[in-house]
Amino acid sequence: MKFIKYILTGILFGIIMTKSEAVSWYRIQEMFRFQSFHMYGIIGTAVVLGIIAVWLIKKFKTKDIAGNPIIFHDKDKAYIKYIFGGTIFGLGWALTGACPGPMFVNLGSGYAGMAIVILGALLGTYIYGVIKNKLPH
Repeated sequence: MKFIKYILTGILFGIIMTKSEAVSWYRIQEMFRFQSFHMYGIIGTAVVLGIIAVWLIKKFKTKDIAGNPIIFHDKDKAYIKYIFGGTIFGLGWALTGACPGPMFVNLGSGYAGMAIVILGALLGTYIYGVIKNKLPH
């Protein structure tokens, strides 16, 4: 019962993603083909809201769910790993038509094929966990 607010937040997130068409494979393909501004508008709005949220967290010294202070670390100067990781993420997004949030929303909306994408994402996350100590960080 204590996690009800997180469940309700997830349901609200799913409704917003569906109503904004951010889970639509066709909208995602339009974005990667530069045929529509729709997804860029959604992502741009998310970036602006993220900037505001980080500013508020820093200003009010917000704590996490366990009561620990939220700490932001200095930026890393090694951009190559971000370019490489972002490229892999983008390729996966373009091939599957979904990033992590919409994968679950699409599954909940009845697109059973997303189960394969979710399994692939979980497998990739597991493999990363196994080899992360051997990767440059």
